[in-house]
Order: sequence, then structure tokens, then C-alpha cells
Amino acid sequence: MQFDASQNSLICSISKPASMTNRRSFIQKVGTLSAGVWAWPFIDTSFAAETKNILSKYPDLSPKELSDNEDFWSWVRHNYIASSSMVNLNNGGVSPHPKVVLEAVERFTRLSNEAPSYYMWRVFEKGRETIREKLADLAGVSSEEIAINRNTTEALATLISGLDMTRGDEFVTSNFIYPNMNQAWKQRELREGIVRKIAKLPMPSTNTEEIVKAYTDQFTDKTKIALIEHVVNWTGQVLPVAAIAAEAKKRGILVMVDGAHSFAHLVFKISDLNCDYFGTSLHKWLCAPFGTGMLWIKKDLIARHWAMFPGPDPQSADVRKFENQGTRDVPAELAIGQAIDFHLSIGSERKFERLHYLKQYWVERVKGVKGIQFWCPEDPNFSGALTTFSIEGKEAKEIHDILWKEERIHTTTISHEGISGVRVTPNVYTSTKDLDRLIRTIKGMA
Repeated sequence: MQFDASQNSLICSISKPASMTNRRSFIQKVGTLSAGVWAWPFIDTSFAAETKNILSKYPDLSPKELSDNEDFWSWVRHNYIASSSMVNLNNGGVSPHPKVVLEAVERFTRLSNEAPSYYMWRVFEKGRETIREKLADLAGVSSEEIAINRNTTEALATLISGLDMTRGDEFVTSNFIYPNMNQAWKQRELREGIVRKIAKLPMPSTNTEEIVKAYTDQFTDKTKIALIEHVVNWTGQVLPVAAIAAEAKKRGILVMVDGAHSFAHLVFKISDLNCDYFGTSLHKWLCAPFGTGMLWIKKDLIARHWAMFPGPDPQSADVRKFENQGTRDVPAELAIGQAIDFHLSIGSERKFERLHYLKQYWVERVKGVKGIQFWCPEDPNFSGALTTFSIEGKEAKEIHDILWKEERIHTTTISHEGISGVRVTPNVYTSTKDLDRLIRTIKGMA
């Protein structure tokens, strides 16, 4: 297929990805699996090969230099099913799958439905170990510390509920904690009498010392654990997790990280954060199937941490004890592999630079709008793709409704800690033309 990536006419010859829809071939490959070894036969490598070919056209461009190359990113967009009737700028809630992921879910689901208990539990179940290894490699940790689940809420609620704490013990969260995590801690407060301390974060801020101090001011000799948002859901502010964790560790305090908006978005390894626990959703920035997530727990903490859904040995040191959820969406879990391959084909640094570029593209062009305020820094050390903005004299819902009614731009409203605005979240398939519509509409509000 000939794809015209831009009016400047870079023409890329792109063949349709080999989706392995030939049922006979697919089943034959399933039949080659031994009982004890999972050989991964379903990964479609065509996208990786195509990406390598496309990138070879830009051998001298750094990830930052490639960030504004609309030819390359138009090709990436081509690998998604992007709506032609609206502009989706709420990718922070959940992101669409690339076509290769969607196709994988479909073929795993079809085969599962031929004999569910056979394919799901005797064949595909073994594939979880391959996915675990791929996730661990991407996260820079051991596969024996990774549990696959459904989302950040499940991961962190599992961790929060499973901590051994007694009446009077203290935990520290920020005033920008995600609601579901707030509720998990609140339940422990009410049932067990543990005590919450709240770090009042400046927002926005590029002052690491100021942010760290907000936490250390709440630390006492009774503090057992601190929960840190890597990327603040409400605003897009990136917090200096490693610096906060360093101060916590000096005091013997455990560190839990909410990585819902950082994993496969920012460039980092979990091992860089100096934390003890990490939870994330894979259906956000990794663009994995809906309802997929990941829990990471430091190996030496697994045995003494209680699972939300207990297995035969609640005190096992095997991280798989956190996966005892009953019947699971196995096709979705297996397709995480394609999402990882898609992500790696683009490259973590290229992806981040593009996401930050898209944020800056529209922010820089509306700075002059009277009364506009941004709740996330522009500095790439403290921000990525997400940004919440307000306009003086306008309610968040009013801004949201104007964007939708005038240009069918889908966003989400934010109301928290004195912030009332709209959060804008592009993703790699978002075009600058999409953002031009946003810019035009915001300027029209002045």
C-alpha cells in the first residue's frame, strides 16, 4: 500500500502487517507447544521490520530531532485506528491499541472460544511467563518480582491492603493522590486506626528540594510507608521519586510508587526509582489491551506481603501469589507482548520526545490567551504529555463543552485542590493538525 505521509511527499511503501489469520497455520503452531515449555509463536514481527526500515531514512536524527518529523509520526498514526469524527485528547484515561495489538486480541479470543478451558488454561496460560519476562525487561527488574493484573488500582490496592501495619502506624501520601488509592488508605484508617499524613505539594513546581521537603516534613519515627505519584494524574506534574525515596530510605521508610501515567511514557527503569513497590496500568501509555496492568514488588518483601486474593500459601515468596484472581482475560494478557514490541519498535526515547513535543506544541501557541494558566511545568524533567489548563472566568465544564461542541475535541475536566480546568492528553498517534484545532478553539475563548 502506498501511504502519503505528508504533503511534502515522503512516500513510504508499507505492506499490510502479516496478521496470521490463516487458521490452520495458527493452530498448527499452537500444537507444537510442549507441556513444559512456551515457545512464543504468535508475535508479528512485521511492524518491527517496517519501523526499522522507516527509521533508516533518518539515520542522523536524534530522538529529539525526530520528534517534529510529521512524516515519521504520520506513519505511526497509520498503525492505529484513529477516529475521523473527533479528536481524542483524553489518552490519559485509556489509550487505543495499535492495530497489531487489536489483531492479536482478536485471534487469541477466537481460538479461546473454540475450547475455552483447553486453550485458556492448558495452552495460553503458559504464555504469561513470556509476558512476565518481557515486562520485566522493559521495567529493568527481575521477572520474579512482576505480577500481571488488571490496572494500577488493583496493583496498589493489593499492596496497600497487604501491608502489615498496626494502630498508630503512619503513612504519607500527597494531597494529589488518585481517588482509588485514597479510598484504599481510608479503609485502613477506619478499620485499623493507622494514621495518614499529607504532603502538601506545590503545583506546578520544578524545585526538587521544595517537593522533597513536602514529604520529609511529614515523616516521623512512626512513618512506615510513603506513596508517591510518579506523574500526578490531576495535572501531569512529574515528581522526583528517586530524590523523595532517598530521604525515605534514610529513615527506614518503605516507598510505594503510583506509576499509572509514567510506565512506557517517561524514560526510566523501576530500578532507577529506589522504591519497594510499583503499580501501573498497561492500557494507558503502553497501549496494551484494556484491563491490563502490572504490580512490582521487591523480591525480599514478597513473602511477608499478603495477597488480596489468597492462594494455597499466603506467605509464599513467589510473586505469582498476587495473580490468584480466578478466570482471567487471557487473550488480553497475551496481547501485552505485541504492545511491548510495538513500543520498543518506536523506542522509549523517541516516544517520550514526541509526547513532550506534542504537549509543548499547543502550550507554546496558546500562552498569550488572556487568563490562561497551566498546572504542569514545561521542563521535560518535570513533565511529559499531560497538561491541565484553566482560563480565568471560565468553569472547567464550560471549557470542556466548548472544545467538544466547536471542534469535537474529547478531553476531561479536572477539579481538585483548587484546580479547575481541563486536562489535555495526546498520544503518539495524535497529529499536529489535531492540536491546531485545539489551539484555534482555545484562542477563540479569549
